[in-house]
Amino acid sequence: MGMRSTHRPARNHRAPLSTAALTTTYDLVLGSGPHDTDFAGPVPRPEITDSWERLRRLGLDPDAGRNVRRIGVADVQHRRRESQLDTVLPMLRTTLLTSDDAPVLLAVTDPQGHLLWLDGARHLRRNADDIGFETGARWTEDEVGTNGIGMALRTERPIAVHSAEHYLRSHHAWTCVAAPVRDPRTGRLLGILDLSGPAHQVQPHLMRLTATAARLAETELRAAQLESLHRLRTLATGLLARVSGPALVVDGAGWTAAAVGVPPVQRLRLPAEGWGSRPVEWLPTLGECAVEPLGGGWLVRPLGTSAAGVDELSTGARIRLDLRQPGRPELHVSGGAGSWSHVLSPRHAEVLLLLAVHRTGLSAAQLAEGLFGDRARTVTVRAELSRLRRYLGALLDHRPYRLTASAAVTVDGPTEPLDLLATSSAPAVRDLRAALHAGAARLPA
Repeated sequence: MGMRSTHRPARNHRAPLSTAALTTTYDLVLGSGPHDTDFAGPVPRPEITDSWERLRRLGLDPDAGRNVRRIGVADVQHRRRESQLDTVLPMLRTTLLTSDDAPVLLAVTDPQGHLLWLDGARHLRRNADDIGFETGARWTEDEVGTNGIGMALRTERPIAVHSAEHYLRSHHAWTCVAAPVRDPRTGRLLGILDLSGPAHQVQPHLMRLTATAARLAETELRAAQLESLHRLRTLATGLLARVSGPALVVDGAGWTAAAVGVPPVQRLRLPAEGWGSRPVEWLPTLGECAVEPLGGGWLVRPLGTSAAGVDELSTGARIRLDLRQPGRPELHVSGGAGSWSHVLSPRHAEVLLLLAVHRTGLSAAQLAEGLFGDRARTVTVRAELSRLRRYLGALLDHRPYRLTASAAVTVDGPTEPLDLLATSSAPAVRDLRAALHAGAARLPA
């Protein structure tokens, strides 16, 4: 039962129907009798109606449901160790479970909806066992119907599900509110924070309390991450003073604690198999690097003879922009001793598409006109190019902005030219779609 950690308010602010009205509506819409497709009585909130319709199409029986899938104890323990949320559990318990007989259960899940922690009064936990709400259970919408955790996972925002808003009749005695918790540095979903309790006891303020607790958890995570980087930076100071040539010290996730002799980067992209699997790694923008463990982090030394030597790694590089999959533009770079990929934001996909088509380069004003139809928005353009340089490094030139001439550039577009970055409203992208459709232009191949 659960909610998501952008902490945006629900789009629809209409209060839920009363429990009696919800039950009446539920019986008419989802009951075992004939369904009234022209039902004109009180209706649930749109997000609840959407969920009911989707689950009915999937064939989930609202009266029988299906067996809740669970992971084993060993898997639960492993996922707890991998999760960052164990560090904020003491705060969540003291904040949300104010007494041993508080009328709610506190649940924390992983990003796949498995319940990793479940705390609260014993009598509530016994009642929750009856509907499969227990440690290890996978509480997604497709598995157990409309519920807070499942909807928060799907919609990525806070949500409350009250009584007969639940798709499964067996859950109507409960109300659940939930909020996503995200890694404050990357935005990656860490899990769902959920409070569930008897429908007749849960108070309206629980929604605000749960969303606030999720934000507080993210704040504590951010503080712990900064403190960890500070400790690593202190440890690295003396070491870097003795290292000849460029070097960086990063934490286990690739975040930079300290660097000498190289342009500052906020984070190094980890190899797919993780750090330290080989003594020499090929890293984006740096090329071949010696990687050594260092007290909770890694010492990374580019193997070029100087920081300037890093720029030479762009020679012979191949850049491929993959725009075939709707909603998931990807950048692929290969060269030197290896290759890497990166999922692009919509804006970065637009920028790289324009630079791939205009190999001689574009000024900040030209890019601003192509992206926004406003040549004055150069500050925004420069900020986006600065972010792109974290991944491309020497592969991205400026004055004008362009992909380095020494790299081979290709663009994989969709079969239908009008589907190229179909959601983009950038003037230059719209013009390019039209030209491709008319056969007046071609993508780099």
